[in-house]
Amino acid sequence: MPSIFIPLTHYNRVLDQRIVPKDPLAFIQSCVRRKQIRWTYHATMRFRQRVIGFEAVLDSVDSYEVIEEYSEDKYLPSYLIRAGQEGSIFHIHAAADLEGDNVRIVTAYVPNPQEWDTELRTRRMVE
Repeated sequence: MPSIFIPLTHYNRVLDQRIVPKDPLAFIQSCVRRKQIRWTYHATMRFRQRVIGFEAVLDSVDSYEVIEEYSEDKYLPSYLIRAGQEGSIFHIHAAADLEGDNVRIVTAYVPNPQEWDTELRTRRMVE
């Protein structure tokens, strides 16, 4: 298990000027490959409750696909990533910290098929 955990409540710096990666996918994959990862308290607690764990996030790096972008997120620009491992698809919510040269894993989960299209890439419209 990675040794660096930063609870979201301890990261209260607000950037005056938002720094967004030119290529979010490449930045996130590079950080994961170099193990420049900060696992939030929320992620570590959820990993204990869910099928997805640290290894799945690390081992699936080549399959990452950004499916949603939240450039105005509270602390850092963040992204919803579709990933897959051993035939299972899951989502990772990750924040990009360009200044710190790391990625923050907020959570990872198996998406509810009723809320997503058949490829688990696009949210279904709620009527």
